[in-house]
Formats: sequence, structure tokens, C-alpha cells
Amino acid sequence: MSKDTRRSGSWQKLENLAQNPYDLCAGDALRADGRIGSMICRSAGLKLMYSTQRVTEQVVDAFQEFVDEHQLVDRFKGMKHGDVINRIVDWESEDRQVLHTSCRDLFSEYPAEPESARQARKEMDKLKSFLVQIGEGSLTGSSGKPFTTMINIGIGGSDLGPRSIYEALKVFCLPGREVKFIANVDPDDAAQVLSSIDLEQTLVNVVSKSGTTLETLTNEEIVKRAFVDEGLDPRQHFVAVTGIGSPMDNPAHYLRSFYMFDYIGGRYSVTSMVGCVMLGFAVGFDNLTEFLQGAHEMDRVAESTDVRENMPLLLAMLGIWNHNFLGYPSVAVLPYSQALHRFPAHLQQCDMESNGKSITTDGKAVQIKTGPVVWGEPGTNGQHAFYQLLHQGTEIVPVEFIGFQDCQYDRDIIVEQTTSQQKLVANLLAQAVALAAGREHQNPNRRFEGNRPSSIIMGNTLDPVTMGKLLSLYEAKIVYQGFSWNINSFDQEGVQLGKVLAMRFLALMRGDKND
Repeated sequence: MSKDTRRSGSWQKLENLAQNPYDLCAGDALRADGRIGSMICRSAGLKLMYSTQRVTEQVVDAFQEFVDEHQLVDRFKGMKHGDVINRIVDWESEDRQVLHTSCRDLFSEYPAEPESARQARKEMDKLKSFLVQIGEGSLTGSSGKPFTTMINIGIGGSDLGPRSIYEALKVFCLPGREVKFIANVDPDDAAQVLSSIDLEQTLVNVVSKSGTTLETLTNEEIVKRAFVDEGLDPRQHFVAVTGIGSPMDNPAHYLRSFYMFDYIGGRYSVTSMVGCVMLGFAVGFDNLTEFLQGAHEMDRVAESTDVRENMPLLLAMLGIWNHNFLGYPSVAVLPYSQALHRFPAHLQQCDMESNGKSITTDGKAVQIKTGPVVWGEPGTNGQHAFYQLLHQGTEIVPVEFIGFQDCQYDRDIIVEQTTSQQKLVANLLAQAVALAAGREHQNPNRRFEGNRPSSIIMGNTLDPVTMGKLLSLYEAKIVYQGFSWNINSFDQEGVQLGKVLAMRFLALMRGDKND
């Protein structure tokens, strides 16, 4: 954050308010003044309940002042409309637009459709035709058998996001369809996947924007070798998702090529062809469209100027309050849904690669803490693992709980007069209250100090539309926090040095004398 922003009136007002944060343990603090009912943000069918945060209405008013003073919503709209914001002023940088939202702008009506939306629509039309051919059996593998399995080869944003969405929506897979993922350059990762599939019925989706990602190309060669060893023609089984003109944009090697564009960063690329090719194969085009529709709905919410109605913006400001003003260094995302078991891993990359920065957009050292450490696992499993630290540890960890009223499979039963889903939701609510209110006890080992903040994001059920909303919610939250800290959330220079040094070690392993 620049020095001027830190010295802004709204920032200093928040600093003053943070000297006396709301005491969640005082008397009947959680129920005072209708707190539980008033501190709910409803957006696009989701609810964000934040009465268990250490904020008052006065603090939320100060959030609004900060948002307005620093024109955060205007900057978000500018991003969506094509402003070049992936840049560092006066220094060499990527110097690009940031238009991941254009991938779901298929649902908007424009007087004159932007080029990014036209490109997204063209790729979606290509994908729809491709999926129809697979579904009707006119496109098969080299031995004539239909495709039932896809291997997705990618790493980072080409793996974590797509994998988390697939795991979340497995229940919606078309009959007989499944997806396997290979990311790690560890050869055991590829070997394990290859040992469990029928190559004759397998389609391989290789994802790399540059077409030069070392881990991805290495795994691609391992998988190609397996096809050749089985007497199968890889070209009839492999498709590419890559940039136009990249080394992978080669019809001699791939059955089809789908394009991603340089204005979409890897960790924001799930709704581009990076995720859509895999997801369309797995759950079908109609469910894919619903997923994109959900993301679009939350994109629209993120344009609201009212912080109390703009769920991504409110979630972002609550995170800034906890991190910058109350001094908490990490945040745990804890989904009470087994289907979301890989979603925290995706958010780790999306958040920490975006906002793990120490330079402002004008190339100066930041004067305040930027992105927190993000981590998490599903509940209720976590309650029997790391929740001990959450409740009684010396580190206070703010929590973002995610839950749903209904389960996905509709195969629940009543045990001791309640369903498993009711038990799941009851545990979620209980954890939020326990963290906030704590408990006094004569035995110090059984005392819970409380005042440990959390929010609850609640939906009806985890379906494609809701998953799209959740993805967009967190993408926009991350963007808004980056704007607030005046950093570039869209490059990732921090991963480059290790890559350079790894190439030098590989040169030594090859015996190159000049390296």
C-alpha cells in the first residue's frame, strides 16, 4: 500500500476503531441490538453472515468510506471493461488487461460486444461442437472406442482450479465419464493415473498458455509414450488448451486446440477453456453453462457500490480489517462440504500468488502488510485435527466457513432424529459461536478465551450455478484486496527465480560444462 493510501482519512479512521474492536464475549454480545439478523449480506442466492466478526455498524460505515475514497468499485469496473492494470508503472512488466470475467460475459447484452467476449463466445462454440461429436460417437479414439475418461495435464492455475471444480461437481458427471489429473513432475503422479485407466477410451487435455511449461511438457511425453506403447496414435487422443501461436498450437500433434488469451491469468482461468474443456467433458455443456452463469451473477454483484450489498467487497474488507487492523497473519477457509475438499487449495494459489506482493503498482516498497497466508480443509474432519489451535492456540486465525442447507446426492438418513446434513450445519454454526463467544471455566485448560472472528457463507446446495458464484466471489474478493493494498494482483514474478535456478541444476545433472 502506498504511503498516501495509508495516511488517507478512511484508513486512519479504521485504525482508530481497531483500538477497541467489538467484544464478542461481553454479556449477550452476539444477540445485542439484533446483531445476528442485521449482519447478513444476501447476494445472488448466497448469504454472508458476519455477526461473529469483531465489527460494529460504525466499522462497516468506515469500510464504505474507504471503498468510496479509494474508488474500489470504479477500479473493478475498469478492470472488467479492459483497463490495463497488470502493470508496474515505469518498470518492465506484463502490461496487460485483466479480463477473466469476459469468459462468463456470454450472458450479457452489449450494444457492441467487446473483442474479449467475442473470443470467449467463439471458443465456447468450438467446445460445444466438439462435445457433441464426442457425445454422439462420431469422434472416437484411434481404436474406434468412445471416450469415457479424460486426463487433464497441467500445473498451477491449469490444475488447482479445474481440479477443485471437478471435485465439487462430480455428482453432476455424465454417466460413464470421469477425469483424472496429472500435475506434479514427480513420475509417480503420472504412473498412478496411467495404471488406473483404459487408454483406448481416454482423451488427454494438455493445458499450458505458453506451451513451454516444463512440468506439463514432461508429463505429456510420459503419457504419449504410454499411448505409443499400447499401439495407439496420440494425435487422435490429445487436445491442447494454449495460447494462439504457442508451440502447442500445432494441429499435427493435437486433435483440437482451444485457446486461452494473455489477458487471463492462470489462477483466474477456470472459466476459460482451461477449465471449460475438462468440465464440459465431465458434466456436459448444459451444466457448464450454468456454472458460467453463476459466476456471471456474482460478477454483477461485485459492481455494487454499497459495501453491505456487495458480498465480494464486504468479504474483502472484513479480511483487511482482520489482517491489517487486528493483526492476524492468516485466514482459514473451512468448507463444511466434502465436495469442496480441494477448493481451499485453489484459493491458496489464487490469493497468495495474487497478493503475496511487497511492491506497489508504482514500484515502491509497500508500507503495510499485504496478502495473508491462506489455508483450509473440510469440516467436520478438521474439528478432529487443527481446531484445537483455532480455539485455544496463541495464534488467532480468522475463519471463513462455507456451508449448504442441502446435500448433493440426496441420500441422507435420519439418525437420532436428525439428518447427517443437519449435523453438518449444526457443527458449522456451533464452531462459529464457540470461536466468538468462548467459555469461562475454573479449570484454565478448559477455558476458551473467544473473540476469534469468523464469517459464514451459506448456500442452499452445491450445484453448478452455486459453484460458479463461489468461484467469482473469491476471485473478486482477492482483486478488491489487491486494489486496497495498491499492489498488482495479476503477475507472479515470485515464482520465476526458483525456475531459473532449477534449470541450472538440471544443466549440471546433464553434465553441461558451460553452466
